[in-house]
Amino acid sequence: MNLLPPLPRGVRPTLRVRLTFVYGALFFLAGLTLLAVTYLLFNQQLNQTFEDRFKPEPGRTKQLFLMKDGVTVYGDAAVEWMRQQELELRSAAITSLLAQGAIALVVVGGGAVALGWVVAGRVLAPLNLVTDTARRIAAAPMAERGLSERIALDGPADEVKDLADTFDTMVERLDHSFDGQRRFVANASHELRTPLTLNRALVELAMHRRTASADVKELGESLLEINTRHERLISGLLLLARSEQEIADRSPVDLADVVTHVAAQIAGDASDAKVMVYEVTAPAPTTGDALLLERLVHNLVENGIRYNVDDGSGWVRVVSRTVSGGKVEVEVSNTGPAVPPYDIPLLFKPFHRQASDRTVTGTSAGLGLSIVRSVAMAHGGDVRARPREGGGLIVAVALPRARDY
Repeated sequence: MNLLPPLPRGVRPTLRVRLTFVYGALFFLAGLTLLAVTYLLFNQQLNQTFEDRFKPEPGRTKQLFLMKDGVTVYGDAAVEWMRQQELELRSAAITSLLAQGAIALVVVGGGAVALGWVVAGRVLAPLNLVTDTARRIAAAPMAERGLSERIALDGPADEVKDLADTFDTMVERLDHSFDGQRRFVANASHELRTPLTLNRALVELAMHRRTASADVKELGESLLEINTRHERLISGLLLLARSEQEIADRSPVDLADVVTHVAAQIAGDASDAKVMVYEVTAPAPTTGDALLLERLVHNLVENGIRYNVDDGSGWVRVVSRTVSGGKVEVEVSNTGPAVPPYDIPLLFKPFHRQASDRTVTGTSAGLGLSIVRSVAMAHGGDVRARPREGGGLIVAVALPRARDY
């Protein structure tokens, strides 16, 4: 049976409120029962007292007389007067009993409800600790980053302590699992670099022989292109594994300098693709790993160049600025094919490439924007993307502003 009254839709009472309400309701129910029993016993005692008073002794006839307003009253008239006095006395006594009992019940019940609120809060405090820890883990930028949290509940070995210990054990196992996954990616990427380097050396050696035919050189160019793509994939995996770790050693970095450096570095690729790169730089001081932030901007500009129009009218615009809320921002916009809004979340998933770049020999490894997202989150920032009107994409990365500025 639900003791709580119906609440408006969307309102959900907390467990503490429900426990307090149930405790208070039970207390008032017990108090009303006690008051009713007291009333019955008191009424029975009054009846017994008055019956004994007017009952004549065995073998004797009791002649009742009394003085009323200076006049002596005998017999039935005296008895009737006494009966009226009995009724008035009974009414006054019962009224006093019920009124004072109700007042006492309300006062003591209010104190009991307040005490129940305090007791429920103390009882539920360990559960609140479990909830707060779970929320901190869920609110972490990436799930594996919050897995270092532990409840470490102190207290008696009861059901709540078992729940907290089980939760800690589960989080610890998940933390070890994510840790092992990151180590495996890093170790596998390192191990794969050696055979790729050896493959490149052997292919180049075969291509540069004097006796190498045109077919061998053409085949070598294709193999080198595939090898380059694999090297880029492995480098991306290494960077992704590194960027998914918290940045511990931070140094001051101005994103305006990073934008200028990346634009100069990628000018050759932009010229080959017949795409213009425009810089709009304003001071944007932050702190973090300069190499990772450079890779973040580089990937954004590189994606803007790669996924662009090929008629010579394409452009990429890179902006660094300080925004409200203690943030700095890098925004990269470009011309290009139209991107459906529902496809934007997929662009930040590893190994996702647009339809024009899905071939095996494509230059993209599908890690560009996923690395951007990981680097931004490792620095305490976030990434937003939206389609640009007329085609192309607008990607903005917001990072915390350096406190010294």
